[in-house]
Amino acid sequence: MLSFIKFIRQLMLVFYGVYVWIVFASLAIPVFIILILTPSRLGRRLVARWSAKLLFFFIGTPIHLKGAQLLPVSNSIIVANHASYLDGIILTATLPPNFTFLIKQEMEVFPFIGLLLKCIGSEFVDRKKSLQRSNVARRLFRAAEQGDSLAFFPEGTFTYQPGLRRFHMGAFKAAGRSKLQIVPIVITGSRNKLPANSWLCKPGKISVKICHPIDSRLHNSAQDLAQKTRIAMLSSLNEPDLDTHNGKRIINKP
Repeated sequence: MLSFIKFIRQLMLVFYGVYVWIVFASLAIPVFIILILTPSRLGRRLVARWSAKLLFFFIGTPIHLKGAQLLPVSNSIIVANHASYLDGIILTATLPPNFTFLIKQEMEVFPFIGLLLKCIGSEFVDRKKSLQRSNVARRLFRAAEQGDSLAFFPEGTFTYQPGLRRFHMGAFKAAGRSKLQIVPIVITGSRNKLPANSWLCKPGKISVKICHPIDSRLHNSAQDLAQKTRIAMLSSLNEPDLDTHNGKRIINKP
């Protein structure tokens, strides 16, 4: 009897995962057409935002947003933990439409998500190519100087293993150079909903917590700013700190 119940539960999980892909595919075509026909980047970002909201609504996963009042009115730099392919869509659904995302290169070819992120002006970077990384960094600095807000996943990638990985320093150098506030964001639930080793979503809740902004002008180095940000994120993440080596904390260089 127990094995039969387990089988039914597994079958329901498969049905749910397939249903999510059906919803995803059903939204993809009309959203693609609307994005192509929308002339302005702001308009495309608004389309993307509401499309992402619709996706989570139809799959029965409303995003629980905490601390929205802490997000600065002026431009800022968001840094969020990275646990799933869903994270970019989650931030698209929750953040205002004035954010430019820095996304790892692999996401550019991900079905629909890559197209959506490209249409809203996201920047894709291959961290192994220093020249491309430098060019992207310059474009992001110019965007920040022109009043755009930036969104980073400083871990750069994610795995099935829970925990906050080492940070790359790009976001914190950008904050120090532009004198913008860093706003830590903690995403919970996405790792379980779409694990790194699966293509099928699972039922589950997703929460996004916006932490208190950190003034980059009060820190002498990008390293100090990254450390302060990391502490803020770990206090709300409820996952282990994976940024240790021989008992010492280390942070990735760009």
